[in-house]
Amino acid sequence: MGNRINNLNNAIVEIQDNIGKVLNVSSVYESEAWGFVSENTFLNQVIRLNTNHEPDELLKGLLNIERRMGRSRSSKGYESRAIDLDILFYEDYIIDKETLKVPHPWLHERKFVLVPLDEIDAGLIHPVFKKSIHQLLNSCADKLWVKKFDSEQNGMN
Repeated sequence: MGNRINNLNNAIVEIQDNIGKVLNVSSVYESEAWGFVSENTFLNQVIRLNTNHEPDELLKGLLNIERRMGRSRSSKGYESRAIDLDILFYEDYIIDKETLKVPHPWLHERKFVLVPLDEIDAGLIHPVFKKSIHQLLNSCADKLWVKKFDSEQNGMN
């Protein structure tokens, strides 16, 4: 919701300023809503980050950024939002807590995550499935469209 490109850029600046050094940033991708019906399309991006924060502290920092950017989480399921920050991987950790699951438990089912992740690290091995991101993308059953976002074509230059 809102100015989607600005939201992504502002989130990256917030992460860089408050959480750690941004090492790599994927292109921006546009996709259909996943898991619910929406009139909106979504913009997605993946970053690689170097942080000194432990996973729980990292999550807390990301949630604080979401809050500062106007996100309020509800328990009613998926919905349109200004920003959604997730931890996809944390090195090769496998974390299964009620409050934090790493790797992200549904990333292998979502092309809108796999496509930008494949762009920045196709060879990254998923520590649970023991497959590369590229292999997960090639076997992903998600049929929703994902395409590179053209900011000029969409009047965002």
